[in-house]
Amino acid sequence: MKTLKLLSVDPSDRGSQRCRLGPELMSALGLKLGSPLLVSVPGGSCLCIAWPRSDLAEGFLQMDLKCCSPSLIPHPPTHLHLDSDQLTPVSCPKLKTIKVTVVVQSANFKKHTSSSLVHELVKDMLKGVYIHEKHVINLEDFDTEIKYVVIEGIHPDSASSGLITAKTGVEITGIQTVRHYMSQLREEHTVSLGGLDEVSASLREMLQLPLLYPGTLNSLGVSCPRGVLLVGPPGVGKTLLVRRVVGEVGASLMVVRGPEVVGSRPGESEEQLRAVFERARSAAEEGPCVLFLDELDSLCPRRTGSSSPENRLVAQLLTLMDGMDRSDRFLIIGATNRPDSLDPALRRPGRFDREVVIGAPTMQQRRSILSVLCAKMPVCPSVDLMELAQRTSGYVGADLSALCREAAMNAIRENSKGSGAQSLCMNHFQDALKLVGPSCLRSSLGRTELSPVSWEQIGGLDDVKLKLRQSIEWPMRFPEAFVRLGLSRPRGVLLFGPPGCAKTTLVRAAATTSHSSFLSVSGADLYSPYVGDSEKALAQLFRQARACAPCVLFLDEIDSLIGSRSTGQTSSGVHTRLLSVLLNEMDGVGLKTVERRGTERILQAEGVGECHTQEQMDCQEVCNNDVMVVAATNRPDCLDSALLRPGRLDHIIYVPPPDQQARLAILKVCTRSMPVHADVCLEDLATNTELYSGADLENLCKEAALLALQTENMEARVIKHTYFLQSLRKMRPSLTAQQIHTYQTPLRS
Repeated sequence: MKTLKLLSVDPSDRGSQRCRLGPELMSALGLKLGSPLLVSVPGGSCLCIAWPRSDLAEGFLQMDLKCCSPSLIPHPPTHLHLDSDQLTPVSCPKLKTIKVTVVVQSANFKKHTSSSLVHELVKDMLKGVYIHEKHVINLEDFDTEIKYVVIEGIHPDSASSGLITAKTGVEITGIQTVRHYMSQLREEHTVSLGGLDEVSASLREMLQLPLLYPGTLNSLGVSCPRGVLLVGPPGVGKTLLVRRVVGEVGASLMVVRGPEVVGSRPGESEEQLRAVFERARSAAEEGPCVLFLDELDSLCPRRTGSSSPENRLVAQLLTLMDGMDRSDRFLIIGATNRPDSLDPALRRPGRFDREVVIGAPTMQQRRSILSVLCAKMPVCPSVDLMELAQRTSGYVGADLSALCREAAMNAIRENSKGSGAQSLCMNHFQDALKLVGPSCLRSSLGRTELSPVSWEQIGGLDDVKLKLRQSIEWPMRFPEAFVRLGLSRPRGVLLFGPPGCAKTTLVRAAATTSHSSFLSVSGADLYSPYVGDSEKALAQLFRQARACAPCVLFLDEIDSLIGSRSTGQTSSGVHTRLLSVLLNEMDGVGLKTVERRGTERILQAEGVGECHTQEQMDCQEVCNNDVMVVAATNRPDCLDSALLRPGRLDHIIYVPPPDQQARLAILKVCTRSMPVHADVCLEDLATNTELYSGADLENLCKEAALLALQTENMEARVIKHTYFLQSLRKMRPSLTAQQIHTYQTPLRS
């Protein structure tokens, strides 16, 4: 097998269909002068005739792309090395008839030139050319308006290639312009989409009817839809979806972004917008066309009372859309991630007739996206895409792409250290998850950084841990069991108890084990000096939490955020308004349909034909589309009774101060990483620390370690029992018996 270097074609061979080879290679392949030869290259193939090189040099190849695959026209092969087995001699019998599509330079030539003249020109230019089915013949060297001829079919059917003679019949099935044909070629080579099957099918249906079958709608007396509005968060795949579906439909695409139209001079923006619509009309005369207005909210914001330039631009777009008639065979697609910022006049039927919502992907869709992204990557069999889909709640397509890229970078770094074959393992993805988070939470109000905490790091409180796992972890990880027993998942959980008893740490552990998103908010994040801003911020926080559901929304010190209406506050106080927003959000009043997709799935009773894993994922999609609100307080008497009823904060869990066994477990956890002397008796310390909270015990261990360093002049190697006793004599418990007694009264009578 010989390796050939592909060189650029000689200028004298342009349009000749020659392939220059060395004489030894021609002899080895059994080729004679002028024998047809099919050369396979990455992305396609080229049919040419064998011809010896003038310098008789071996190891080089030059070919004229007169008859090649359509994919090679916009991207001709360059700087390649080919093997000799990629050159295949082919048989090319004389053809009886062929079916072709003619590609011309301008729409005027297509309109004003008779079909008989085009037929004669094409037949004359194709005489003596070797052709291959589905290939494109390049006729640019003839210097006419006819630039390409696409071979749609040949006869006899038994042959895939052949020679056109003077007796070959030519049937022209259609005439296109170069701009329309090149637009179709670009749209054919888009990347695969994962998790957008339902949305793409809906969009494809809306595009096919008015663009390909306008007569069907006209016969029913119904006007064609004029516009479609795509709504979804950034990075979800709106632009990629439009390019893919338009390519599948076979229409040309004109992309216009909002800032490109806006000009500096008065009236310039309206003039450019009119020019865009005029170009779309001229493109629609050549074939079906789609005008895509990306970032529509920057082009047409909500109009205000002043005579700003944006108002004139919105009015111009409304006028142009109303001026579209049935003869205009183009459709308008707008895309935005801020639908509430659009002018309401745009969103009525007759302008943007339908709105397609592309929300954050569900777990099934995330798995589909990951499978598409990992299809061309060397992934180990140990990589569990289902587990990755479970752990990436709130991630959109762009986030998952960044996750795979970061995992690949981790593999490259590891391979550079000489650790073996370069392939992606599960640990690479787990390391990437620490760096790449959901983009919807990057500008979130609450704190999203969650340092992982395991249940083993919390000493004691076994009953509280079990209740928390039942309330938070079980509904999120085993929803099919809840569905089987007819259980509904709780809306919220309230933890109350004395300060320093690990309420916040318990919530962090529950969020870590449930593999859900985590949002934590405090009063400083919500309160604003402006009226209405605090309520707006709380509603926005719930929207962000729903976008990355399943999500744990942690309201720490909820008594400082939202008080009680029975404490004599005025009804117009900010606490009262925040409480009203929180109650409405927890009841589901604030839920909008544009926030998620795939929430209308119906669970099957047995899931016939589906595996148990698929059934479990479907359960999680349907059941885990809510937000789990977890609140913590050490002043439960300050909370409003409406918040404590079942259906809002369903489970109220008392976190007691640690008893003797719990204190011993906490001391063991705190001293696990400390070099403790053998004489240290943790049982005695647990007995002597009555009314000490978990935070007090942790502080006791720290004080003992500091005292050891102080006494032994920074030379201490171990911590002796005497240091613990000395620290214990200096400290006082933060809890009192009276304080603990106040928490014994049940919150629900």
